[in-house]
Amino acid sequence: MGRVVIAGSINMDVVATADRHPRVGETVAGRQVLYFPGGKGANQAVAASRLGARTTLIGLLGKDSFAEELKAFLGDQAVDLGYVRETADAHTGTAIITVAEADNTIVVIPGTNALVSADDVSVVPLLKGDVAVSQFEIPLPTIAAFFQRARSAQATTVLNPAPAQKFAHDLLELVDILVLNESELGLLAGVDLSEGDEPARIMGVARQLRAREDQTICVTLGKRGVLALAAREEIVVAGRVVQAVDTTGAGDCFVGALAAQLAGGAALRDALAFANAAASISVQRMGAGPSMPTAAEVAAVL
Repeated sequence: MGRVVIAGSINMDVVATADRHPRVGETVAGRQVLYFPGGKGANQAVAASRLGARTTLIGLLGKDSFAEELKAFLGDQAVDLGYVRETADAHTGTAIITVAEADNTIVVIPGTNALVSADDVSVVPLLKGDVAVSQFEIPLPTIAAFFQRARSAQATTVLNPAPAQKFAHDLLELVDILVLNESELGLLAGVDLSEGDEPARIMGVARQLRAREDQTICVTLGKRGVLALAAREEIVVAGRVVQAVDTTGAGDCFVGALAAQLAGGAALRDALAFANAAASISVQRMGAGPSMPTAAEVAAVL
């Protein structure tokens, strides 16, 4: 059984809840303010660890009160923090989140996440069977260095290109499994996609984006499920209708769950179904990191 090794962001999420989102220039009364451990890297690590995978997180924290709270939380989730450094050069990453009408808006201040370097990812041992995961909340050259090491070790590389931005084809070629939603897929492929697009069109755009024939592209569609293009196989996982409370971290839950399943030797189709179920549980709870389910909870809904 392999490990899940995640190079990514660690944030404190400051969440304000309200009945509706303010329009530009408008002030609305909120209901409450909450503090949740977050950051795409940390969220995915918590998801993988809670689902039974041996999980290592690589990242950078400031020397502030948020850092202490985040280390305590992640340690309680059995995430290996041996490769998380601290620096006084910047504050711990912070996200300002507004939750209203079961949806959210997010402003991320990178802080120390912007300082994660190739040196930080170079010291972590990787082995065949491991799953190396990253996202776009740390510098892209760092991700490239991480994936080059992973490919050399015959580990599986998983990239979640979010928040979406254009990136070099050289990095895409290092990715074994690309996990993104339809808006991110549209941006990277230079195609307009919407929630109403048919699966065949989404699969066609994914095929255009793919850098290698053996590369897998997974497109998450929220309540509509998941589509995946794997070699010449097309996989469709049906969505699950649930009462969503907070969608923050749902994509991270999916990525962490997928990585945990693959590290445990699951077939891609089974891993996707498991990850889809895990994400559907996470949206029924407030917060990102704390909303991640356990393996027993996912097994119950499957």
